[in-house]
Amino acid sequence: MEMLLSTQIAVPLSQVALLLGISTLTLLFGRLRLALIINYCFTLYWGFFLNPAFSSDGGEFIINNYTFAYFGIGLLIVILAVIGFMFNKE
Repeated sequence: MEMLLSTQIAVPLSQVALLLGISTLTLLFGRLRLALIINYCFTLYWGFFLNPAFSSDGGEFIINNYTFAYFGIGLLIVILAVIGFMFNKE
């Protein structure tokens, strides 16, 4: 728990504003699921690509089984969400 409380992540304000704008527009048009998947994709990007020190040694990316599992599960969630969008029109 201490690691979660002491971790600092730097996210550019322009990206936060972009996420806020896109999420607001999708919610205004009643696309709740699309807003959720957009937020998930931004979080995936911020957690892995924007802050490589958490998943690397010396600022260089480490490509191993955990990296493939991380992106595989993330990609699977996105694909299942898109399939859910196509088959469930509520």
